[in-house]
Amino acid sequence: MSKQKALLIMGLVVAWLSMPVTMAEESPPADIQSGTLLLKMQAGIKTATRTNTDVTLNISGLVARVSVRQEFRNEGGEWVEGIYVFPLPDKAAVDRMRLYIGERFIEGEIREKEQARKDYERARHEGRKASLVEQQRPNLFTTSVANIAPGERVVVEIEYLEDLRYDNGTFAIRFPMTLTPRYIPGAPLPDRKGNGWSPDTTQVTDASLITPPHVTASKDHRVSLRASIDAGMPLEIVASRYHPVKVAEEQGRYTVSLADDSAPMDHDFELLWRPVPSAVPRAMVFRESIADQPHYLLMVVPPDAAKDVPLPMPRELIFVVDTSGSMHGTSIAQAKKALGRALDGLGAADRFNIIEFNSTTRALYHQSVPADAANIAHARNFVQGLAANGGTEMRPALRLALDSARSESYLRQIVFITDGSVGNEEELYSMIESRLGAARLFTVGIGSAPNSWFMRKAAELGRGTFVVISALHEVGEKMDRLFKKLGHPQVTNINVTWPGAALMEVYPDIVPDLYLGEPVVVRAKATLPLQAGSTVRVSGDSTAGAWSRDLRLDGDEDDPGIGALWARAKIAALHDDERRGADPALTRKTIVDTAMTHHLVSKYTSLVAVDKTPVRPAGDPFASEQVPNLLPYGQSMNAIFGFPATATNALVLQRRGFLLLVAALLLLGAGALRKSDYRARLA
Repeated sequence: MSKQKALLIMGLVVAWLSMPVTMAEESPPADIQSGTLLLKMQAGIKTATRTNTDVTLNISGLVARVSVRQEFRNEGGEWVEGIYVFPLPDKAAVDRMRLYIGERFIEGEIREKEQARKDYERARHEGRKASLVEQQRPNLFTTSVANIAPGERVVVEIEYLEDLRYDNGTFAIRFPMTLTPRYIPGAPLPDRKGNGWSPDTTQVTDASLITPPHVTASKDHRVSLRASIDAGMPLEIVASRYHPVKVAEEQGRYTVSLADDSAPMDHDFELLWRPVPSAVPRAMVFRESIADQPHYLLMVVPPDAAKDVPLPMPRELIFVVDTSGSMHGTSIAQAKKALGRALDGLGAADRFNIIEFNSTTRALYHQSVPADAANIAHARNFVQGLAANGGTEMRPALRLALDSARSESYLRQIVFITDGSVGNEEELYSMIESRLGAARLFTVGIGSAPNSWFMRKAAELGRGTFVVISALHEVGEKMDRLFKKLGHPQVTNINVTWPGAALMEVYPDIVPDLYLGEPVVVRAKATLPLQAGSTVRVSGDSTAGAWSRDLRLDGDEDDPGIGALWARAKIAALHDDERRGADPALTRKTIVDTAMTHHLVSKYTSLVAVDKTPVRPAGDPFASEQVPNLLPYGQSMNAIFGFPATATNALVLQRRGFLLLVAALLLLGAGALRKSDYRARLA
């Protein structure tokens, strides 16, 4: 090869490397790792809009109304559109949105998703202020704000309702601050729906909508948070698990605020409170009447399991642990410690196995083995050697755990330890439902910002329960609590008998198995007012024998939000039906009707607010930008994005790597030619 040909080929390779391969490469992971937000502006690629958040939680009884105010500031010199993907609790009923422009605000209205998008796009192109709130997942939403002027500050306020979690005598509410980058399986599709770093794929067709950029550090990603608790009973403890807080009490009402008024948004916030022992509730009923139709939220705590009741049969425990790149750092340390605690909880009559997965899946043993000293010691050595890297190929690991050869003489319990950072949740839910059989699936959420929707829903479909571990110091407490539940017989055959049952619409229609310390929670709507003195009966089989409880349903006061929470539960049930093969057109219509009636954001409805007056002069340049999230505490950009199989456009990266290797070889060849020419001249 001549020197001229080598240089020509090298030039062509460099030119090809400079060409865009896919739209996803406009913000490749390599640049995201550096903390640079790539915005395709008229003036070039630069950082412009940042966001801060102010959160207010008003908690009364079993219901919380939460306000989230997000601030967008355009620090660039052009008119821009800000697009921000953010997490909310997976049971959040989002029902309000306001767009603040200076001293005034525009109230958001609920529309079918396609119509809301059209209204927003029309306002965007006409130069009017507009905001759009869309649901991508039950716990993942997008706010778009159009026509933010250079130097302007715009505020979007979202409100939602959520019912509280109650477990072992303690109430809790969790507010997600950021999200773990999701792993996106499947082959890239030619078109894309959003601005995320991932292309849409054959397995996650909306991947570009759920993969916002992340930055490792930011002075702007800050949150202020205040909570007000009106529990209706004296409290023994009010505390935050992961953030220092200030707590004050006045006449039975508690106020909580972050000790740091401007905390980084890199770790979920969890607030918990426990009534004094004499006031611990065993049953609570809340009611709201909408258009003469009563809506109810019911919580009943069954009796505790009788002590020293033997298990009906020995157990086979299969531990599935996520060792993908997103588990790097603090998360893998928590997972390994949780596995160690789980091995401590095995009984002499039990069998067990451990399955590890990242880009590939491997099992410690070909099949479950007895929990004897030698096998447990071998397992501990295996756990100590676990390291986080690669992709989150969850499906093969779940299938291996669910399809392993079974023994009728063992009760199979699968304990799934993961951060849940996947985009193909629905596919995994279908597999759990179809392959579960008589097994039970329990999920352990790991990390500072786990995918709460996956944790809760997978456990619900697996007829188990879930726990979230976000700090090393709580591994022992939470794993011990989980294994106490696994080690006690569940409360079964739960039945809720309503007066005038034909008039009631109840969710869930079948109450799942219950575990020690967990309550029956039911949401119901009566199509007509019930008679005075009506009662509901909750009954079941506990370890102490048959059990029942009667509760009066009448009350004079309405509890705002109960109707919206019922509607949210109905919509979730309809999505389950849709996944199971129900008529999609009929299901969609029912979801839209329910969401429109209760003014809720859903998969098929959005909130949109549009100003009437144009503010952007016609002809002024306009750009769209993706606002980043702060990387969750304890995670590493290199671990998540540094491996082609983990949440990256792997094919593009592999091709570029190959081309760079070719370019390097050509450079070496050109150098060799130059040396040859030089020697020839010397000769």
